Amino acid sequence: MKRRETYATTGPRMTLRFFGGYDFGDADAIADRLVSAGYAKGVPMGGDLSAARAGQVPTFLIAAMKDPIGANLDRVQIIKGWVDSAGKTHEQIYNVAWSEPTKRKLSSGKLPAVGDTVDLSTATYKNSIGAATLVGRFRDPNFDPKQRAFYYVRVLEILTPRWTAYDAVRYKVKMSAEVPMKHQERAASSPIWYNPA
Repeated sequence: MKRRETYATTGPRMTLRFFGGYDFGDADAIADRLVSAGYAKGVPMGGDLSAARAGQVPTFLIAAMKDPIGANLDRVQIIKGWVDSAGKTHEQIYNVAWSEPTKRKLSSGKLPAVGDTVDLSTATYKNSIGAATLVGRFRDPNFDPKQRAFYYVRVLEILTPRWTAYDAVRYKVKMSAEVPMKHQERAASSPIWYNPA
């Protein structure tokens, strides 16, 4: 907690690791090497990246694992935030790793939905889609070495029944159409900060 190396979830016990640095290669984005490479070559979530030298671009390593008794994972994203020279805030979402990558291809930065296995009549779902673990490496394609920025990770599970679906089944009631019956549980890391000065 003192190092700010923390993350939060909406309930499920997912596991999340997130590192930033300038020297990570593809070989570091392997589950067995990711943590040792992360600490040796970079900073963990909650850390501060030093100012980039000429030609350096921040690169990030991410590993997420599903709750052992929960839903599979849909995707892992990095969210970058910054303030421009006019004082306007911006955020950009990048999909980094996702389940079923041979079937789901990025198109203009958008990723098709993973699918939906929720059965509202029984308030159940199946782990027949998604992935148990997701590991990825991301290099900021729009990096400005003179601009402060922050980066954090968001992990999304596949769709699962919301508490309203469980109540509808338990109490045998029909919910009105505007009541959400499904949702995607998630996890979010503490940010990694980039300060040019």
